[in-house]
Amino acid sequence: MISIIVPTRNEEKIIRTTLSSLKKQLTLDYELIVSDGESTDNTILIAHEFTDLVVSRDPAAPKNIAQGRNAGAHIARGEFLVFLDADCTIKNADYFFTHALKQFEDSRVVALAAPLNVLPELATYTDRVIESIIQANLVVVNNLLHTGGAQGEFQMVRASEFKKIGGYNERLVVCEDLDLFKRLARRGRTVFDTSLTVYHTGRRAHAIGWPHLLYLWFANQISVAIRGKAYSKEWEPLR
Repeated sequence: MISIIVPTRNEEKIIRTTLSSLKKQLTLDYELIVSDGESTDNTILIAHEFTDLVVSRDPAAPKNIAQGRNAGAHIARGEFLVFLDADCTIKNADYFFTHALKQFEDSRVVALAAPLNVLPELATYTDRVIESIIQANLVVVNNLLHTGGAQGEFQMVRASEFKKIGGYNERLVVCEDLDLFKRLARRGRTVFDTSLTVYHTGRRAHAIGWPHLLYLWFANQISVAIRGKAYSKEWEPLR
């Protein structure tokens, strides 16, 4: 079984599309978990239309996406955990996950990532150029250097290894995705599969601009590497 965990916070505009797409396409053995971070809109109501596995954030827990993903993973029963952001789309989902699962037939593989592309109808030339650069980098760090790296919109992890390393670092408001793969790479192989594609809306880059987003990514990665904590005090949801 694969456990698909979708962290949410005020996602009423997109969550029905995301969840219904998965439900319509998937015939593999799977469960769908929505982990909500105190939404004040209709996100939870919509989520219950597609799954009974809806987790709400403990008010005392850290208010970040790392905690949301961990909360979903805590109730997951699958051998593989799939962390998928609410604005992501996987086309031909049965083929996608059948192919992804074949990668894990190698017992050394502990995690898998895939190229992220902005939906064709929303993509700009700049999106495509920067996506290509990011993907080339992820091929190198995962498949060649074996040091690990991935974007958080989609990550697929062997559940047993996820638990052994304690899941996502909830002290990080950003770069928790990169940190997870780097720690997993010390335990086994992380794979960046260029034959798969996950689509998303590109809403953050389109809202704040690529130059500012790239600056934030770079500043946070350097800060986490040197100080063990993020440069950003918060990672504001953009809807």
